[in-house]
Amino acid sequence: MPKNLNISSLLDIYGKALTEKQRDVLDLYYNDDLSLSEIAENMGISRQGVRDTIKRGEDALLFYEDLIGLQEKFNKFDEFLIEADLQAKMILRQCKAVAYSNSIAVKANALIQYIESNEYLLRGEPEDTEE
Repeated sequence: MPKNLNISSLLDIYGKALTEKQRDVLDLYYNDDLSLSEIAENMGISRQGVRDTIKRGEDALLFYEDLIGLQEKFNKFDEFLIEADLQAKMILRQCKAVAYSNSIAVKANALIQYIESNEYLLRGEPEDTEE
């Protein structure tokens, strides 16, 4: 059974909409990388039962993504931030190379820092609180 690695991301987004069993089985399969046999043994169900649960869970996650489209929106927003970061860096380089403007440089640096400090929103990682 080939793994659709997109499912792990969808599980993060829509996992709460699944049954607890589906969520647990998909988590073990995609995030902990356990085999169908290992999951079956851990959960006390047949290997076929694990496969069926995975298939139903995947189908549900794909249905939710088709219906709501959050992952696609996150991906587009991520692309937007990457492009905004590149453009801000280009403005800063041009500002320094052509006719230095302190106010433009300060604003470009502020934008770059804002984007970089908020990337955790897209990655689902906790904000770094160390100072």
